[in-house]
Amino acid sequence: MANYEVDPEVLRGLVPKGTELDRWSGRCFVSVVGFQFLDTRVLGLALPFHRDFEEVNLRFYVRRTVGGEVRRGVVFVKEIVPRRAIAWIANAVYNEKYIALPMSHDATSDDRRRLSYGWRHRGAWCRLAVTLEGDARLPSDDSEEAFITEHYWGYTAQRDGSTSEYKVEHPRWNVWTGSSPELICDTAELYGPGLGSFLNGPPSSCFVADGSAVSVRRGVPVR
Repeated sequence: MANYEVDPEVLRGLVPKGTELDRWSGRCFVSVVGFQFLDTRVLGLALPFHRDFEEVNLRFYVRRTVGGEVRRGVVFVKEIVPRRAIAWIANAVYNEKYIALPMSHDATSDDRRRLSYGWRHRGAWCRLAVTLEGDARLPSDDSEEAFITEHYWGYTAQRDGSTSEYKVEHPRWNVWTGSSPELICDTAELYGPGLGSFLNGPPSSCFVADGSAVSVRRGVPVR
C-alpha cells in the first residue's frame, strides 16, 4: 500500500453522492494497492481459472454517517486485473472501473523481502514495489496504517448518479513498514493528469499488510 497525500479538489468530482471525503489528521490520501486474490468466489461459486489472480488499484477514502454510525469506506478510481472476464463482470454487474492488462507479481525470499507487482500498459511494463522492514505488528488505532487499512465499506457511483454501498468484512491486519517504494509507470496516462501529478514523487507512507479471508456483501442503494 503506497499512500500519497493529494489536494482534495482533484477528488471532488469522484466522490459518490451521499458520501464525503475522509481525512487522516486533516490530510487527504489516495493509495496504490497491489494484492493477490486467492480462492475467489462470487456468490459462493468459483469460476474455473479465475480464482487466483493479481490486482493493482488506485483508491481514495470517504465516509458516510448513518443513524450516528460513521461508515468509513473506499472508492476505487481504477482497478487492474489480468483477466478480461473478471473486468467485464465487475464493470457490467457492479459498475466498477476495472481494466484487464498482462500482470505479474514477485515475492523474494531473501532477508530484504522485496515484493513487487507488475502490469503492462501501452507496451511498457510498470511496477509497484516495496521492501518489508522489521516484524509485522498490529497498528495503533490512531495511526495512518489503521486509517488506510480499516475502512470496512465500499462506495460506487452508479450510471444514474446514485450510489451503491457494500460492506467489507475482515479482521484487523498486521502491517510491516515498507522501505524503498517504487511506482514506475506513466501515472498521467493511466490515472489522468490531475491525480497522476501527485503520484510522481515518493509516497507519504508505504507498508505491507498480511491480509486475510475477506467477505464482500451485496451492494445496496444509498438513500
